[in-house]
Amino acid sequence: MFEPRRIKHCRVCGSPTRYQIPADDNRERAVCSVCAEIHYENPINVVGTVPVWGEQVLLCRRNIEPRRGLWTLPAGFLELGESTSDGAIRETDEEAGARIELEGLFTVLNVVRAGQVHFFYRARLLDTRFAPGPETIEAQLFRENEIPWDEIAFRTVRQTLEHFFEDRRGAGFGVHAGDIT
Repeated sequence: MFEPRRIKHCRVCGSPTRYQIPADDNRERAVCSVCAEIHYENPINVVGTVPVWGEQVLLCRRNIEPRRGLWTLPAGFLELGESTSDGAIRETDEEAGARIELEGLFTVLNVVRAGQVHFFYRARLLDTRFAPGPETIEAQLFRENEIPWDEIAFRTVRQTLEHFFEDRRGAGFGVHAGDIT
């Protein structure tokens, strides 16, 4: 079960908070002991892409923890002020230095125990020039049979890749939603 982050001080006035169920609510929230501001804790959104060049998919070898040295799709945390699609394009550029054109939302995966929701978009690479940023050791194209499946960093990435290759062999691409337990 997900353990929420514990807010200890009010973001408005800096006073200590206490967890209680506010009036007209149904769960504990951090409530300021002085100004009564209610602080909500919500899931973090992760956005990324499945960049494709012909029969190949672009993966990035992570240069940061967690899972340094393992392979992932280009993805990261959504920033305030951007849409999920804008964030996915930005993350693909930051992590792989890849230019893409989005082709539609592909997976929405809930990682409840981590308090995250992951959104992956299908994307078409515009060229094969990559300039990985500091969070990436290398960016490389892989055919399905070349993917280092035992070295995939995250279950959301593995599930997204599995859906991608199944859909590509089947009748076409859909949107996949699910929970990572």
